[in-house]
Amino acid sequence: MEKRVSARAIIIDNGEVLTMFRRKKKDDGSYKEYYVMPGGGVEDGESLEETVIRELKEEYNVDIRIIGYLGCEEREKTLGHMFHCEIISGVPSLGGPELDRCSEDNYYEIKRVNVSELDDIDIDGKGFIIKAVNGKYEEKNA
Repeated sequence: MEKRVSARAIIIDNGEVLTMFRRKKKDDGSYKEYYVMPGGGVEDGESLEETVIRELKEEYNVDIRIIGYLGCEEREKTLGHMFHCEIISGVPSLGGPELDRCSEDNYYEIKRVNVSELDDIDIDGKGFIIKAVNGKYEEKNA
């Protein structure tokens, strides 16, 4: 099975990371709450850099500049490429498919999380966030 390839942005501003808070209703009626980095799947003919720029425009209504490549997180079904980015114009506000799908049972909200509080929340990619804070970049092999 081919893995889904995505590109995600880590944006650090005044000691806070910009995240997407998610709350999803599970089959048993309970809710799972967690945080993700903004971004999404690569479309045909699109580079990783083009993907992260497009996704942030769609999801957050902002234009970004890529500062550096942080690496790739491989999971069972996905390859997630992480980029340290900064906002160059716009104010983050929910948009795109996330806004269209947002409901009580499938909730999306842009949230800032203090970097010192990462261990207190359910979020993947903590190591990449710390790399972004410290300016530790890698060569991209894709």
